[in-house]
Amino acid sequence: MSLLKIFDVAGSSMSAQSVRLNTTASNLANANTAAGSRAEAYRARHPVFQTIMDDATDASAGVRVSDITTSDAEPTKVHQPGHPAADADGYIYQSNVSPVDELVNMISASRSYQNSVEVMNTSKELLLRTLRLGQ
Repeated sequence: MSLLKIFDVAGSSMSAQSVRLNTTASNLANANTAAGSRAEAYRARHPVFQTIMDDATDASAGVRVSDITTSDAEPTKVHQPGHPAADADGYIYQSNVSPVDELVNMISASRSYQNSVEVMNTSKELLLRTLRLGQ
């Protein structure tokens, strides 16, 4: 593997974690939404990561988001007849987003992103030191 490949790997990781952070932010923004039916209720979304393989060396060359899945958990049914989105029986359906789980996911994604930044900075510094050896 080329020494410069580390930037591709770390960069792809940062891109994937950015998608993860944006998806988590979207989930948190919709955590307290209500709908008039199960089908209309917001369901949590989560990215699915996939390893990118290098064809020449058959080694890992990074990561990408292959899909965004939707949670299968059922929305919460709450009886609130005065709510504007209530159905004919007075029920609303709240999103299935767990704010605690999403905050943990956000912290994890943020730390993974920061680790990739550190890998890039350390690699850059080591390459610069290597170049200075030749002076």
